[in-house]
Amino acid sequence: MIRARWCRSVDDAAARFGSLFGSAGALGVRAALAEAEVARMTAAVIARRDAWTSDFGGEQFALGRAFYTHLETGAASRYFEEAGSSDAIVEAVVPGMQRATLALLGMLLGAAVRRRNGFAGPGIHVFPAAEKVAREGGVVHFDLEGLTEHHLETGARAVTLVVMLQPPSTGGGLKLWEVVHDGTPDTELELDAIVGGSVPSTIARSGPGDALLIDSRRLHQIQPFGGARDRISITVHAVEIDRGRCWEAWF
Repeated sequence: MIRARWCRSVDDAAARFGSLFGSAGALGVRAALAEAEVARMTAAVIARRDAWTSDFGGEQFALGRAFYTHLETGAASRYFEEAGSSDAIVEAVVPGMQRATLALLGMLLGAAVRRRNGFAGPGIHVFPAAEKVAREGGVVHFDLEGLTEHHLETGARAVTLVVMLQPPSTGGGLKLWEVVHDGTPDTELELDAIVGGSVPSTIARSGPGDALLIDSRRLHQIQPFGGARDRISITVHAVEIDRGRCWEAWF
């Protein structure tokens, strides 16, 4: 049965990393970021709304440029053109966040992590209170954007790390299904049956500073949420390029 496994420490999660591609739907670490650091970054992000990138007509925002939103809106070329300036903006608003996130990811993976050439580094997603994702939940999807045909054909391991800065007042957890990408696009899945409850699932609920690592091929969805607080989290994706030794990361 799928479940989110919350670990006592980063070292404990790293020791269980292999289970992420087996029995564990997700691996989490409570308070992976210190409370003061979470408060500092959250306040900085909220204060710099002018630096946010609007995605999907304002359904969501990002500090930094996210590859999947640009790919899905036909703006991939702009993403690559502005990846450097994206990182500069992120560093100016939340100094050290990208470096610390990549270091945390490396500890969880037990391997070296480097920035993917030409891509933006870790960024921050903001899902506004009372807007579409809050009301309806996010899209049910795999995190395949950014994976090449070679990655998919060879079964290269890929992960998504989400570090919560500000959870919404209620709801907003990450639902994970016992469905792993097998070559079928998420747009061709029988989502009514999956979402309707015939497929086992679990919901991982993160508090401020909690880190959650999932298999990028795991079907998942942000749950609806309520209250006046935006849902704000750090995100980074990574793919293994040298088994057990090195991964490349991007936003």
